[in-house]
Amino acid sequence: MGLTDIKERLAKAEAEAGRAPGSVNLIAVSKVQPNERVAAVLDQGQRLFGENKVQEAAGKWPDFRETYPDAQVHLIGPLQSNKTRQAMELFQAIHALDRPKLASAIARIAQEIGSCPDLFIQVNTGEEEQKAGILPAETDAFVAECRALDLPVVGLMCIPPVDETPSLHFALLAKMAARNGLDGLSMGMSSDFEEAISFGSTHVRVGSAIFGERDYG
Repeated sequence: MGLTDIKERLAKAEAEAGRAPGSVNLIAVSKVQPNERVAAVLDQGQRLFGENKVQEAAGKWPDFRETYPDAQVHLIGPLQSNKTRQAMELFQAIHALDRPKLASAIARIAQEIGSCPDLFIQVNTGEEEQKAGILPAETDAFVAECRALDLPVVGLMCIPPVDETPSLHFALLAKMAARNGLDGLSMGMSSDFEEAISFGSTHVRVGSAIFGERDYG
């Protein structure tokens, strides 16, 4: 495994799904990866990364951007309200817009700073109690609410339940996005990104398959 292998598999999945080459964005998930591993992947030409925590991203990406100014970082983990401003100044996109209170905070800060990252609404497609996200039945109303706040919502995001067939969740998310006129679909990870691409994913989030297993020690 490694970046080259994943890029080849991604290109093959695009072709098999009849998608245009380069229509799927590969997010290299660099959370808890040591800096030397991240630098090695940057040196191989990867420029889009994903982080789960604002604090961790703030500790490494400003330094990396001095050397790689075109590197982009997306927040793919949950966002606490008190970290909203810092997240908006640090990330090019936030994939975890999951509640009205957060939408209001982002709208307010966007007015103050005059800019806003691209936003993906996280949908709890499996309706799991322990998982963040808007419930499927409430998604259309929440998209409308965010648009009324003038937020740049570009798509939807989901993390399917581990014990269910991911394709059912990918199909559901794609249907909701189409119904709301949203092009972005943030879905698919190391184990199922090819399947996600066949259902229209525009952003796949791949970590360990690129960097190797994470060391939480």
